[in-house]
Amino acid sequence: MIKGALAAAVTPFRDGGAELDEAAFGPLADFLVAGGLDGILAMGTTGEGILLSLEERKRVTDLFLTACEGRLDVAVHCGAQSTADTVGLVEHAAAAGAAAVAVIGPPYFQLDDEALLAHFVAAAEACAPTPFYVYEFARVSGYTVPVPVVERLRELAPNLAGMKVSDAPFERLEPYLLEGLDIFVGAESLIGAGMRRGAKGSVSALATAFPELVADAVREPSPERSARLGELRDGLEAFPRHTALKRVLALRGVPVREDVRAPLRGLTDAERERLDALVPAWLA
Repeated sequence: MIKGALAAAVTPFRDGGAELDEAAFGPLADFLVAGGLDGILAMGTTGEGILLSLEERKRVTDLFLTACEGRLDVAVHCGAQSTADTVGLVEHAAAAGAAAVAVIGPPYFQLDDEALLAHFVAAAEACAPTPFYVYEFARVSGYTVPVPVVERLRELAPNLAGMKVSDAPFERLEPYLLEGLDIFVGAESLIGAGMRRGAKGSVSALATAFPELVADAVREPSPERSARLGELRDGLEAFPRHTALKRVLALRGVPVREDVRAPLRGLTDAERERLDALVPAWLA
């Protein structure tokens, strides 16, 4: 079971994003441990998971489990376009020793309740008894997971432990704050409000580059800390987010390259110069 403050971890690449940078996984894990986090979510939206091949995703799972062993809980995002691919990834993550598995609704096709429920049931059964989390992020999946689907999933999948909900504003998070499920907030500006209403923590993109700020916001929730993180996220979103987070890591001494998987793009020279000037103030 996962808990507390987790980083939605970046995936280190080299060769312009063509290959995994396997040597960088250990230093990245060291940095996140030092930042006070409780765990990571591998290969979510921030981790570019949907852009990796199935074999690459299994390799990233193994690399993060090795790098984090005994220090950080590793939840693995296994959402894929088809149920068969999702089940294959789920089975690998569970067998490899992941602390939890998360699955987003398959993008592109807007599935009806019955199809979506069947997909999640198949995924949850494939990793049982490993804790299973639904990953709700309407902006990237193209639709919301209806609350009645979550309620029915609870009846059919005993290992359903909770959800990661990245929707904002709060009115879109609130319906998922269901009693008996562990909810993790994705939008950092909503950490305080979500935890006041029973959320268990956060799975945060910012935490991969600013772990100490997110750890503080989860352990001592306050409107001020959440607002500060919201401002930081707004500032970061002015850049290509994936490569910007990797640039910040490099500036903080973590040997992660800026490389991202196409069609994501890197920073322009002007963007890099502007970002470099902002980071000291963000850390102050």
